[in-house]
Amino acid sequence: MPPPRKVDLLPAEFKQFLQEELKKRGFGGYEELAEDLNWRLEEAGQQLRIGKSALHAYGQEYAEFVKFQDEASAWAADWMNDNGLEEEAQRHNVLFQMITTLAFKVMQSQMMKTGEEINPQELHFLGRLMKDVMSSSGMREKLVADERARIAKEAREAAQTEAEDRFEAVITEAGLGDEVIARMRNGFLGVRS
Repeated sequence: MPPPRKVDLLPAEFKQFLQEELKKRGFGGYEELAEDLNWRLEEAGQQLRIGKSALHAYGQEYAEFVKFQDEASAWAADWMNDNGLEEEAQRHNVLFQMITTLAFKVMQSQMMKTGEEINPQELHFLGRLMKDVMSSSGMREKLVADERARIAKEAREAAQTEAEDRFEAVITEAGLGDEVIARMRNGFLGVRS
């Protein structure tokens, strides 16, 4: 069993710094990045030091990950723009299925590893992502239901207003008395005068 990569041993804040710097530097300048990272590690009292070749190998992997992430985001944005609010909850369900498939693949690869090779942080991030997508899907379904309810309420109010206007036109034309008009208004429209 191979030892873990040094990059994988970085504390979370240094790994985040590394990922941000890789993006800023266009996934290049590994020698300077190694110097910057090692200086930060030293300042923080960490014994870990990482060479430019290890950063380059990690940088290539991370660049590929960022590329796939950007492509997936662009695809999802295009797909969502092509469809209306009505289908948004359904799209979230499809995205959740895609993430579930990815989660299954990651978990399959993790199952091939022994205890010390498994990175609990990867599993945590994957679980968090799935939880967020499920929560988002529920919110989207509620949003669609609320929008439908709002549209139905507006349609009912418009129909009520139209009925009242027609009723007023008919009773004005008929020349009925106030008492008869009040009874008719209550009987037909459910409106008390």
